[in-house]
Amino acid sequence: MKSTFSIRHLTLAAVPLSAALLAACGGGGGDGGIGVADGGIRGTGASVGPVSGFGSVFVNGIRFETDGNVASDDGITTESQLDKGMILRVDGQWRSDGTGTAERVEYDDTFRGEIGNLVAVADPDNSSIRESVTFTLYGQTIVADKQTVFRGVSLQTLADADVIRVSGWRLPSGNYRASYIGALNGPASEVEIEGSIDGDPGTVGVNQFRINGFLVEFDEQNTTFEDGLTPSDLQTPGFRVEAEGEIVTLDGEPAIRATSLERDEARRYERSEGDDIEFAGPVATAYRATDRTFTINGLTVVVPGDGVFDDGITASDLQPGLLIQVEGDFLADGRVEAEEIDIRDANAEVEGPVDTASIDPQARSFRVGGVLVQVTPLTIISDDEDDRRIGFNDLNGAFELEVEGIERSDQTGTVFLEAVKIERESIEDAEFELTGRLTAIDSTTITVLGVRIAADDAAFEGTSRAFIEDLLSEGQRPLLEVDYSERPVGSNNYVADEVELEDEGADDSDD
Repeated sequence: MKSTFSIRHLTLAAVPLSAALLAACGGGGGDGGIGVADGGIRGTGASVGPVSGFGSVFVNGIRFETDGNVASDDGITTESQLDKGMILRVDGQWRSDGTGTAERVEYDDTFRGEIGNLVAVADPDNSSIRESVTFTLYGQTIVADKQTVFRGVSLQTLADADVIRVSGWRLPSGNYRASYIGALNGPASEVEIEGSIDGDPGTVGVNQFRINGFLVEFDEQNTTFEDGLTPSDLQTPGFRVEAEGEIVTLDGEPAIRATSLERDEARRYERSEGDDIEFAGPVATAYRATDRTFTINGLTVVVPGDGVFDDGITASDLQPGLLIQVEGDFLADGRVEAEEIDIRDANAEVEGPVDTASIDPQARSFRVGGVLVQVTPLTIISDDEDDRRIGFNDLNGAFELEVEGIERSDQTGTVFLEAVKIERESIEDAEFELTGRLTAIDSTTITVLGVRIAADDAAFEGTSRAFIEDLLSEGQRPLLEVDYSERPVGSNNYVADEVELEDEGADDSDD
C-alpha cells in the first residue's frame, strides 16, 4: 500500500475521546441533515463552517438554497468558484429536515501567498509518504493533514514557493489548521495574512506593526480600514488583525504594504440579526467545570447540561485543538448557550479499493476492506487530480478510497465509519489499511472497525498479542494500525499482514 495511517497526525488535537464516543449512534445517510425531519425552523442566524457539497451549498450538514452570489474581496463572487473545505459564513435560516435558505453567503481567505519553511511529517514506515505538513506564510505557521481538502496541489506535492490560498482555523498555540488549500497561478501579488499584533510597538516605525515578527506597513490615506478598525487599534499588543496588500522590501526586509486592514477571522462568528449560530472549529480553551464554559473561535460557549453532547462525547473531551461543531443561541452578554455539540475530528481511517457491489445509493454507504462507511451531509468527497466537483455517485468505479472518519455503532451494534473526508484515488494494489480501536481479540483473530481479521503471532510488529489482550482486559481499547488483504478476493475473509500498536501521545506539539 502507498501509505500507512496514523491517527496522531490526523487529529491535531491528539485528545483521547471518551469510550462512549466510539459507541455513539449518529450520522445517518440520505441527502438531508442530521435531526428530526419535521421541516420546522431550527435556527435563524449565522452558520459558519467548511463547504461539504453543492446544490446549492452544504455547510454544517445543511443544504442551503442560495442565489448563487458570494460576498468576498478575494476574487470569489459566485458559488461556482467555491471549493469543498472552504469556510463560509451563511446568514439565513435552517430547518430540522436538513435544508435551509441563505440570505447572504460570505467567504474570506485566511491566508494567501507564497509558502516557505515547509516541514513534512513522514510515515514512520515509508519516508516518502507524508502524514502532515507544517509551513509558514509571511511569519504565520499553518498545519495541514489528511483532513485538509486540497485543490490543484496535494499533501504529497505541496512545496516551498507554491502560491496558495488557505481557509482555516486558529489553533490555541496561535498556529492555524488548514481546512482548505488551493493552488493559485502566477506570482504572489495580492497577499493576505492574519494574526495577533506583536507585543512591543517600539520595534517598528510610524504606521507599522508586526504579526508574529512579519512587518506590515499601512498608509492612512491609501489603506482601507474596515469593520470600524482604527490606526490606534494597531498599537494594541495582541489585537488580532487581517492584512491584505503587496509584498515589498522595507529597510532590507520583506514586508506587506497593506491596501486593506480589518479584524481577523473572529468576525465570522459575530451575532447576526438572528440569535442562533452554528459553527465548526477547534476548541481554544478547555471546558471549565466551575462555570460550565469553554472557548472556541473567539466565542465563550456555555454548556447548560450534558444533554447537549450529541456524539457521546463528554465535557472532559473538550480539550484545546479538538475539532467540534456547536449549535446554540447568543445570550445577552454575547456568550453562546449550546444546544448541541458534535465531534468533527476523525478518529479512525481505512484505505483500499472500494467494494462496488456494496455501494448503496439509498443508504449512502459502501464498504472498503470490510469496513462499513457511512456518508452524511457533512462528508467531504474529493479527488486531488480531478478538477470536477465529485460526489457519492462518482465513487462507483475502479477506485481506491482513503476515508477519514468517526467510529460509531448503531442501535443494533453494527459498527461503521462515519466519513468526515473521502479522497478518491487510482488503485495501486488490492491491499487494505485501517486504523481503529480494537473491540475483540482471540488466539487467531482481531476485530477492528467491525471487521474480523485473521492475525497470527508473526503479524504483530513491535508488540505482542498477549500485551494487546492485557490492554483490552484492563478496559482499554488500544488503537491499532492494520495492513491486511482479502484472501481469496471476494471471500470476505481478511488476513493481517502487519498489526501495530499506535502511539497516541506522539506529535501533539502543534496544539
